[in-house]
Amino acid sequence: MNTATATTLRLVRFALLLVLGLALATGTALAQRGGKKQEKEPLYPNATREEPGMTASQRIGPKLQDLQDAYFDEKYDRAIELAEEIISNKRANEYEKAFAAQVTAHVWVDRDDYPKAIEHLKRALEFNGLPNDQHYQIMYQVSQMQLAEEHYAEALEWLNRFLAETRTEDPKYYAMQGNAYYRLEQYPEAEKALKKAIDTADKPDESWLQLLMAVYFETDRMGEAATVAEQLLARNPDDKTLVRNLSSIYLQAEQNDKAAKVLEDAKARGMLTESKDYEQLYKLYYYIEQEEKAIATINEGLEKGILTPTPEIYRVLGDAYYFSERIPQALDAYTAGSKVAEDGMFDFLRARILTELERHREAKAAAQQALERGLKQPGNAYLVLGAAELGLDNKGGAIAAYKQAAKYPESKTIAETWLRQSGQL
Repeated sequence: MNTATATTLRLVRFALLLVLGLALATGTALAQRGGKKQEKEPLYPNATREEPGMTASQRIGPKLQDLQDAYFDEKYDRAIELAEEIISNKRANEYEKAFAAQVTAHVWVDRDDYPKAIEHLKRALEFNGLPNDQHYQIMYQVSQMQLAEEHYAEALEWLNRFLAETRTEDPKYYAMQGNAYYRLEQYPEAEKALKKAIDTADKPDESWLQLLMAVYFETDRMGEAATVAEQLLARNPDDKTLVRNLSSIYLQAEQNDKAAKVLEDAKARGMLTESKDYEQLYKLYYYIEQEEKAIATINEGLEKGILTPTPEIYRVLGDAYYFSERIPQALDAYTAGSKVAEDGMFDFLRARILTELERHREAKAAAQQALERGLKQPGNAYLVLGAAELGLDNKGGAIAAYKQAAKYPESKTIAETWLRQSGQL
């Protein structure tokens, strides 16, 4: 789940606090008549802010009830109108004004207009009349919404203020701080905040560990990134994304055997069922020069229909055969690649192998086909064509091919050297 989605869900849950807040506002008179008021544990017992001690008055209380009804009946325009009436009422106290601004903010949340919601939440904070629990929950919500809007500096500013004033040690807030620092690419600060969250939590959220892993990855600390990835995978051994990530991290850390083993173990457990799974595995084998395993993985994927024939697959397959000195199979792979390619690259590769095999007539035809279909570096194909013409004892054709090759930067030096030695320059 991405940050924006997670934040939105938190906002939905936070909206439920409005019910509690409005109940407090309209139930004050009952509580007073009852003689005893049930105390609840404060959310932020160490807060530096003194409780304002304000409540809804009997004069404004009915207006708050009307505001509540309009909001929950989704009569949003009416709710905004009532809220502004309360805020502009000279007899309304700061509690009532702050609460009206809070309700207005939730109207804009429901309308998916975060900028306006943030504006009115800030307004509620400026009135400074709500109890600490609500006041600081609003401050936290401002930070959350700024983060969702990708205003990372502003989100961090509000969150740091929230942490300083509440003096809370709840790890979830430090995890969010780490997230904001990460988005701002302030990686040392992100690491510090995330470690504090992880170390103080009874059971750290997996997203915190993933973010810490990303911090290590961004700062090229692959060993530490791998350690975190291993912890995550131990928690969820069947999470394919974690398998891929850990393998990639091992590869970045130049622990090639471990990178391969992670994917091999997943394959043995039947987890590699998608084309991208096989692609990661065969590319890894090819990169670490285990050509035989790369070949076997590609062929298995093609046979099972997991891999779809593409130029990229046939290029890796052909190269793997070539470097493992299985030349006929390489030629077959390049021939198959030619059938699905849009240019002459595979024809050039075929021509090069055919020249090595001294099958000059076929090499010439393949080189010509490569040039007809188009190449990014046509000079190389002219070099192969020149070699094929020499193999066919056609010196005039070779001279013509090398003169063409001399026109391109990738083949100019070799072509001119041959032409000079042949007395053509």
